[in-house]
Amino acid sequence: QVQLVESGGGLVQAGGSLRLSCSASGRTVSSYAMGWFRQAPGKERKFIAAIPWSGGNTRYTDAVKGRFTISRDNAKNTVYLQMNSLKPEDTAVYYCAADRYNDGNWAIWGQGTQVTVSS
Repeated sequence: QVQLVESGGGLVQAGGSLRLSCSASGRTVSSYAMGWFRQAPGKERKFIAAIPWSGGNTRYTDAVKGRFTISRDNAKNTVYLQMNSLKPEDTAVYYCAADRYNDGNWAIWGQGTQVTVSS
């Protein structure tokens, strides 16, 4: 069974950058689609970015396009989210998720990491 652990969250000033990591254990996720989601206080969890098993054709929600980059290193069983030009509205708990069959079913989730952007 796959377990996901996020890291790299923290407090940053507006305009700054953070890189989140999602390390998978239990089995390789090289054939899985991987994604990042976030949940702000009092709001529902929302999709941010996804990368297929092949690493190409990444997808982003409009709110982060041009600022965030999702990538993966299958040799390390790890997915990253590089976040640049951060804004206070990016403040949320960020979650990593895995989709075993690349069909949009995000069945495996990490515990989340807090990102706080101060103005």
